[in-house]
Amino acid sequence: MHFYRPLTAISAITFDLDDTLYDNHDVIRRTEQESIRFLQGHYPVLKYMQAVDFQRLRAELRAQEPEIYHDVTLWRWRAVQLALIRHGVSEAEASAGANVAMENFAYWRSRITVPQSTHDTLGALAEHCPLVAITNGNADPYACGLGDYFQFILRAGPNGRAKPFSDMYHLAAEKLNLPVKQLLHVGDDLTTDVAGAVRCGMQACWVNLREGNLMHIDDTRLLPHIEISRLESLTALL
Repeated sequence: MHFYRPLTAISAITFDLDDTLYDNHDVIRRTEQESIRFLQGHYPVLKYMQAVDFQRLRAELRAQEPEIYHDVTLWRWRAVQLALIRHGVSEAEASAGANVAMENFAYWRSRITVPQSTHDTLGALAEHCPLVAITNGNADPYACGLGDYFQFILRAGPNGRAKPFSDMYHLAAEKLNLPVKQLLHVGDDLTTDVAGAVRCGMQACWVNLREGNLMHIDDTRLLPHIEISRLESLTALL
């Protein structure tokens, strides 16, 4: 554990999910593969669709509606709907098809393997202070056994703009009825988690899982208050 800024009282801890509490890379890769396979197999008009085609649709939507990236679930739903409409499916049928495709996506997206050390750490911390999840993604903490550790879960889109915007950070403090300076945010991303939290007045903990060096990483914007290489190190703050 490395300290870069003085820590003050910590009354609650907020957590990023993906790549902070578990490794998200394999899950994302498998989910993308299965999602395209589902579209090819369930909608004859999309039998030739490839991942690159789907990414082009997403890019097109973002070019037309720049703010859509704040809600990754809606963004994906709209891309599936657009793919079906472009292939002659009615808007109503395309919307229904997008709903079914997103159910399949959610199934694979939540097949996450959570290390026992994460369960142990969150369980120990939850006995001492409220925990909150703040995510830009669309993983379901309840589906992978993490939901019960958190007082509530905030998602970009329904609960505000994506990190590093301060919407969800301030909303967490408001819902906890605590000054934002008494919250410690824990995450792996130096921009969305560390810089975003520090800029809005929170304390920040960087989870350095890949032996990075803050002095030599392009994403470094603001120093965190503390740096850890293992999530379980957080219990030393109790």
